[in-house]
Amino acid sequence: MPPAEWTALLALASAMAFSPGPNTTLSAALAAQRGLPVALRFVCAVPVGWCGLLLLCAGGVGAVVLAVPALRGVIKVLGIGYLLWLAFKLGRSSRLAQAEGARLCVGFWQGVALQFVNIKAWMMALTVVAGWIAGRADSLERVGMVVPVLLVFAFASNLTYAAAGALLRRWLAQGGRLLWFNRAMALVLVATAVWMVGV
Repeated sequence: MPPAEWTALLALASAMAFSPGPNTTLSAALAAQRGLPVALRFVCAVPVGWCGLLLLCAGGVGAVVLAVPALRGVIKVLGIGYLLWLAFKLGRSSRLAQAEGARLCVGFWQGVALQFVNIKAWMMALTVVAGWIAGRADSLERVGMVVPVLLVFAFASNLTYAAAGALLRRWLAQGGRLLWFNRAMALVLVATAVWMVGV
């Protein structure tokens, strides 16, 4: 792959992976409420699910989703519904114990599944396949080069957000700080859901 294409791919991966979205928001919130070890299950799930989505798009499923508006609508409705449900649960937790009791824990398989209803993840996968893989004579070789790079970006960005959440954990345990933090994270999820409506 030419250096210019690598540079463009790395720029896109940086912007998409490290910008706030459902994955990074949940990584930070889970680590703040339940601790970094619990959040790591979700942090590890994101790259696995996302790369599975990328491979499906490279295999032609992305073209089907683009060609069938009803299918895209189903993915969007499921994603919006799930984000709003998570925001509702998150916004009601005001103490660490309450958050743990409410089981606000998105585990590994839920994290993998979330990627398949995450419009941001679909857009990124479709963009990467269209720009770097589809229609190329060396498409299989490109998949082999692109997937590991994007795995690293997905893991690094979510780990960064989770580490920030974990660092805030003790501070958030005092007074009503956790409630306000949770509400702020819930608002990010709601804003993402609203953005998804227009996509």
